[in-house]
Amino acid sequence: MLRSLPPPLRFIAVGCCAAAVHWGVVRLLVEAGWLQPLPANVLGWMIAFGVSFAGHALWTFAEHGAPWQQALPRFLAVSAAGFAVNQGAYALALHWLPWRYDVLLAGVLVAVAAGTYVLGKLWAFRAAGR
Repeated sequence: MLRSLPPPLRFIAVGCCAAAVHWGVVRLLVEAGWLQPLPANVLGWMIAFGVSFAGHALWTFAEHGAPWQQALPRFLAVSAAGFAVNQGAYALALHWLPWRYDVLLAGVLVAVAAGTYVLGKLWAFRAAGR
């Protein structure tokens, strides 16, 4: 049944799982007093990347046929670019908006997701020669 979902819905499901991991790691690190929101965001992204890549490689874009050795560095580039936008927008939001750090992070995660989908589909998980 899950294999029959269209790729955009698969992407949303995997993305929600990865975003929940990202957000949860940031909350844990900040609430425990171990890190401030911006450095915690880096660790959150790093851990969520594994969830995201595995889910997209094995489910969302599996039919694209790209071997993981090709897809991994490409998806890392896509994800890192998205994270750079995420971190910049998050830093600005933390500075300029009076909302809680976790609410701001949730908004930034959602905003960056669309670009990640397009680049993942058209480049990162596309088999060579396709």
